[in-house]
Amino acid sequence: MKFSNVILQSAAKVLVFIIMIYSIYILFAGHNNPGGGFIGGLITASAFTLLYLAFDVETVRDIIPLDFKIVGAIGVMLALLTGLASVLLGDNFLFQYYEYVNLPLLGKTGLGTAFVFDLGVYMAVVGTTMTIIRSISEDE
Repeated sequence: MKFSNVILQSAAKVLVFIIMIYSIYILFAGHNNPGGGFIGGLITASAFTLLYLAFDVETVRDIIPLDFKIVGAIGVMLALLTGLASVLLGDNFLFQYYEYVNLPLLGKTGLGTAFVFDLGVYMAVVGTTMTIIRSISEDE
């Protein structure tokens, strides 16, 4: 069904950008503070859902040309490989490695495997949620 709601579409363009920035902030803050991959992924999926409410399915498919099944599968693999890497290095499953490094623009920054795991969870949640939402939106 094709419809035109100029106010909703205009608001969605701005809100999706703000929601995505907040989602990325929650993802990056998650390994030290409340948040992380799961809630960040749900926030991203809510931004994409807002696009489905504002525009029709074909338009959103053109805007976001991703196969979310693949995104979810890559996320699960990334989270699993994070755990298996620690086992291969002789530690417990999902043991966290953390190191401070000097990055050119950011200076001294802490990098850890917890973020890689959170990124995998983020991708898995976005992929799964959006696969469900796309399948519901296509059943009309």
